[in-house]
Amino acid sequence: MRIKKRVAAFLLKTEFGRNAVREEADLSMFRERPDLKITFGLFLIAISYVIGWPAVGVLGTISLYLKEPLIIAIGGPLVYGFSHLVFLGGMFLAGSRYAKTFSKWLTRMLIQKLNT
Repeated sequence: MRIKKRVAAFLLKTEFGRNAVREEADLSMFRERPDLKITFGLFLIAISYVIGWPAVGVLGTISLYLKEPLIIAIGGPLVYGFSHLVFLGGMFLAGSRYAKTFSKWLTRMLIQKLNT
């Protein structure tokens, strides 16, 4: 048995793979208008990028101007860590449905492609 067929057979053995093929998973969910929860999650993801490195850069500039290295030494990691928490919150709100839909579609496509 070729490697491609083995991988397809392995994917079909999993419940996730069987469900993806049985449900004929597609990407139609991406055409729907997002609800408030997903919109807020996407907003949080976008804000996390603004909080991340730009805020650390501003803290670095303030630190240089005031000649206080502790501002960037302590504040930089704190602000950057906070941006990660905001990003994770956004992914929790917005990403779970999209990730599951995309993963099912990708699994179904892999199974179909490897079986040909």
